[in-house]
This record gives sequence, structure tokens and C-alpha cells, in this order.
Amino acid sequence: MERVEILSVRIDNVSMDEAYKTIMDFLKEEGRHIVYTPNAEIIMAAYRDRELKDILNSSDLNVPDGIGVVMAARLYGFRIKERVAGFDLMNYICKNAPGKGHRIYLLGGKPGVAEEAAKNAASTYGDINIVGTHDGYFDSEEEKSMIEDINSKDVDFLFVGLGAPKQEKWIYGHPEIKARVMMGVGGSFDVLAGVVKRAPAIYQKLGLEWLYRLIQEPWRYKRMLNLPLFVLTVFKERIGGLIWSGRQ
Repeated sequence: MERVEILSVRIDNVSMDEAYKTIMDFLKEEGRHIVYTPNAEIIMAAYRDRELKDILNSSDLNVPDGIGVVMAARLYGFRIKERVAGFDLMNYICKNAPGKGHRIYLLGGKPGVAEEAAKNAASTYGDINIVGTHDGYFDSEEEKSMIEDINSKDVDFLFVGLGAPKQEKWIYGHPEIKARVMMGVGGSFDVLAGVVKRAPAIYQKLGLEWLYRLIQEPWRYKRMLNLPLFVLTVFKERIGGLIWSGRQ
């Protein structure tokens, strides 16, 4: 599998179909596998947080989520096959799950959101086997009983929507969970539940989902600044590395 490191975070160069096939192969293997979906915001957080960077690099698969990642890879002279958004990958898995009998658990979101997302998934994909849901607000006792519930249900896919970097650290910090594939999905349940509207297809195609979200939620502007900051940081690191190499 081709890989590129962007600000020392490993990105696997996979298409959507290749990511799905890789994940299906994980199900044939022993133990659990972890999938993360690094975008510009997550990589910038990892640039500032060594623990998060190490966690991301310990995964079994890191898909290139976001136009910023695609652009950054080009600065390294590397062409990403396609953007693989976490929401789209989750839906790709869900779409094919009924025919394969996969057992799915949704964890995250505000109270009621995961349940609504499960209902909408059933309405959209038919006989999908969602064996459990839990919101993202729990104390240590609730967490313990929730993990026991997950482990008792022979879960194939545990989708964790706690937001980054909390979800990545939570997944990494709970090796006792027996789900075969654990995947961080950010705010995907909000979209699937209809709480948040996803950007129209034209915005997605042009890599401007961030602009649509900014228009819809202007109070998020500080988070949106991570995209230009990310590109600038990658550019400085890349040019700095080339200058240093030239001095050798």
C-alpha cells in the first residue's frame, strides 16, 4: 500500500473501493483493527500533540479525508488517488452491510442522535443489522457497562463519533473492546440523523465543503482557519526540508 507522511502523520493512498476492500480483509483476520480519517484539522492537531500523532500512526488504515490532505500530498510530490471522506466510507460500509450480515454499533453524538441515525440507516439501506447505539455523553460507570454491551454483541463495526481528537484517543485507550473494526467518524451521525445538512454535491466535488459549513455555521470560523494554516505549515516544512537537503 502506497503511503505518504504529511507533517509526520501517515496517510494511506487508497481509493474508496480500495479502502473498503482493505476493511473487508480486516474482518477475515484475528483481533481488532482501527481506521482513522485524518483531515487537515486532525493533522494540525497531531502536529501540536505528539500523543495524537503516535495514535494516528498506530492505526491499521488512515484514509485521506479532505481536500487539504490531497493538496498537501501534492506539495510532497505525491498524488492521492482520491479523497476518501469518513462519512462516505461509513455509508459505503453500511450500504453493503445488509447483504453480508455485518453487526454494527453506533457510539457518539448528543442523546438521541445515534438512535435516529440508526433509524435512518435502516430506512436507507434496508435490513441493516445495527445491534446497539449509545450517545457520546457517559461517565466511567456508564462507559464500563457500554463496553460490556459492545463486547457481548459480537460487533463487526464500531463507529465512534466523539469528535477529534477525543474519538481517536478513546479508541486507542480501550484495547479491551472486541469490535473487529473500530472507526472514528466525527460528526457523521449528525448528518445521517438529519440534524446537520451535508454540503451539496457541487461543493463536495470542488473540495469546498469547508466553505459550505462556514456559510451555514459562521461561528466555526476559528476551526476553519486550520485549513490555510495547515497548507502553510506543510509548505514551510516542505520548502525548509528541500533547502536543508540542498545544503548537505
